[in-house]
Amino acid sequence: MEVRNPMASIIEPTLSTSWYPASPGHYDEAYDELRLARPHWEYLIKSITTLGSAGLHDRFQKAQRILRDDGATYNLTAEPLDTKVWALDPIPMVIGSEEWNDIEAGLIERSELFDLILKDIYGPRELIRQGIIPAEIIYGHPGFLRQCHDITMPGSHNLILHAADMVRDQNGKMCIIGDRTQAPSGAGYALENRTVLSRILPSLFRDSQVHRLSLFFQSLRITLSQLASDRTDSPRIVILTPGAYSESYFEHTFLSNYLGFPLVQGSDLTVRNGHVWMKSLNGLSQVDVILRRVDDYFCDQVELKADSYLGVPGLLESARAGNVVIANPIGSGILETPALLKYLPAISNYFIGRDLQLNSVKTWWCGDKADMSYVRSHIDNLIIKPAVRRPDKPSLYGHRLTKEQKVKILKQIEAQPHNFVAQSYVAPSCLPSWQDGEIQARPSIFRTFSVSNQTAYNVMAGGLTRVGSSNSEPIVTNHSGSFSKDTWIIASEPEKQMSLIGAQPNVTHEAAQQTNLPSRVVENLFWMGRYAERAEASMRLMRTVLVQLNGIDILPEKSRAILLSCLSEQTACLPGFTTQDPALLKNPDKELMSIILDGKRPGTIKSSLLSLLMCTEQVKEMLSADTRRIINDLRDNLNELDRAYARGMPSAPDETLDPLVTSLLALSGLNHESMLRGIGWKFQEIGRRTERSLQTATLISTALSTGVDELQQQQILESVLLSVEALISFRRRYRQRGDVSHGLDLLMVDETNPRSLFYQIDQLRKYIDDLPQTASYRPGLSLEKRLIVKSLNDIQLAELDTLATVNPKTKQRDRLVMLMDNLKDQLEQLTSIISTKYFDHTAGPQQIATTQWDNDI
Repeated sequence: MEVRNPMASIIEPTLSTSWYPASPGHYDEAYDELRLARPHWEYLIKSITTLGSAGLHDRFQKAQRILRDDGATYNLTAEPLDTKVWALDPIPMVIGSEEWNDIEAGLIERSELFDLILKDIYGPRELIRQGIIPAEIIYGHPGFLRQCHDITMPGSHNLILHAADMVRDQNGKMCIIGDRTQAPSGAGYALENRTVLSRILPSLFRDSQVHRLSLFFQSLRITLSQLASDRTDSPRIVILTPGAYSESYFEHTFLSNYLGFPLVQGSDLTVRNGHVWMKSLNGLSQVDVILRRVDDYFCDQVELKADSYLGVPGLLESARAGNVVIANPIGSGILETPALLKYLPAISNYFIGRDLQLNSVKTWWCGDKADMSYVRSHIDNLIIKPAVRRPDKPSLYGHRLTKEQKVKILKQIEAQPHNFVAQSYVAPSCLPSWQDGEIQARPSIFRTFSVSNQTAYNVMAGGLTRVGSSNSEPIVTNHSGSFSKDTWIIASEPEKQMSLIGAQPNVTHEAAQQTNLPSRVVENLFWMGRYAERAEASMRLMRTVLVQLNGIDILPEKSRAILLSCLSEQTACLPGFTTQDPALLKNPDKELMSIILDGKRPGTIKSSLLSLLMCTEQVKEMLSADTRRIINDLRDNLNELDRAYARGMPSAPDETLDPLVTSLLALSGLNHESMLRGIGWKFQEIGRRTERSLQTATLISTALSTGVDELQQQQILESVLLSVEALISFRRRYRQRGDVSHGLDLLMVDETNPRSLFYQIDQLRKYIDDLPQTASYRPGLSLEKRLIVKSLNDIQLAELDTLATVNPKTKQRDRLVMLMDNLKDQLEQLTSIISTKYFDHTAGPQQIATTQWDNDI
């Protein structure tokens, strides 16, 4: 008998009015055969009915805004402007407490069994010796890695994390259709779903007495810490991610922040003397435990995929020696083969002497002649799957295939029967889902998660439920556009509060103060600062030029040529206007639009902003919620920019850049007011100050180098000052005096102007003084500090009147150009030194021998 919600006493005994039409042939999660609400759904149905369509739509919109602000994405492309926000249904999936107890027990049992299978496959292989499973299923599978033989894990379990996908059949029984053991994903998304839903439905969530998810993650944190307890009391644990191009990268960053472990990529780690080390600004830090999200085959270039850029050369050797623990262990992907499901009953009886409590979907392996004969004659009622799970080889539903397609797939199977399995079709249960502005019945699939502890497995009291976007589409995957749901396990009484603080690993104050940022993260923060300044400087100058070109007064030809040429030089979009082509100078719109919109042309405004967005993706785990909102606004404004120019140059083109400039200013202000003054902030500021110095020096050199008559000179000088937000200050300070030397005073040497050259380089000096120093100390100033001192001296010792003097022969301010060129050269040297000294420039792995064997063998 199911346990009713404690609030059910205030609800009508039965709710005969359903939200949505019945789905014949599918089990209904919310209603029974008489279309009466199931007891554990009653309170939710009552509450949702009270909300009504308008309330649900409002909650859905609010959820999507929160998810977007959180940066919750599931990206199938690497395009920075094409981010797919994680889709969350505001109506949760509900499971009663009594039923959950049975499911939980079955999942624990299944995880224990899969752990025994994993140990056997890479150990004695008794399952093969005893003929319980055919050798081809293991040895013929590319997921079986002979290099992992006899690699053991500390503790009682080798399988640390296990996820199982299940559907409820027409009889209401849960049936497992697949297992994820390599790098199970989805737990982070489940926690994000819970966080969002508890915000948009706070009263409903609180009154429903839903089991918490946090205990699962606390157990995960403790388990990972205990994996290295025999070596250290304060283990260094990292999460290994494929990087920002991974479709589930948000989850990696989310878990990194929630668990408090550094997020690293393969290039952030190195193996030396048999140990794994993380490359950070403080040097090498030994890594004890790796929670990996990289697939087996890509983890080690030495022993596995030689041309992988995601792994760490020598990682397997370190794990084999017991110097690092990897969860899940490399090689555990073999457990995901669906062919294993056919033999689970026999395996279960062999290891634990009984059948599993949770049934698996009925499976036929085509490598078995009898099974192949069955598949040939019953293909209409089966799902055909490759024995190796691959995204480019989806499952084929027999009842949807044409006669020609059936003949074709049967020929493929007969050519390589051991590479295919068939499974019976289990019609998934349907449940209410808010889609297209109304509640509809949608097929569902449920993923649960288990984590090892010292004696057994802890199961997440919930999970990740996904529902299809169409009732006629039986496939429920993220690739097919499904929605996700929070999963509520309804407790029969208030859940007891537990504290796991005493089980946390010891962390000393000294260790807590040490930076654990990988060099790659710091480098991306550095370039994030540079690209932000580069884009802002380009847009400010572009706005100024557009205002001058479209002003009431006609811009003199010489001034027009100088400002347009300056724009090309400033953005490095060459040759552009520097050719002094009369036709181009007269009709500049096409080139101006290219400088603004061409994302594939280096130096353009859009190119710089796209590079900025890519840097933010690489350091997503470092960004606050407010910073992510600004990044979202920046992305929206950039998309609006394309629409503004869809029909050519708009009537007020300078105004189209205003929202982008405002977003960049907000980003800069937030970094100054809210970001901790740690090493990451300092490098971001170094990037900003370096780029602003280079941009200002370039602007002075290109705009003020040519001597022109007084009126045009004043016009050009004021344009330069306007682009750096200094025109008002200039007019107030110097009133009627508008010569170049006074402009240089404000642009170069003024210590109170936050955009002057001296101010930028002096700030650089302060930040560089605070950077970690290398172990090899040398007396005297370091090279980077000498460059800073020399640049400051060059600025302070410069004679402004001399710099402003035009050479009568060349008609140029040669000394000014020479000084700016020297400053730019010194700044570029400075960035090269910082890059070499602090950032990771390790070349990619070089392939010595070919290991690209055919995976289909």
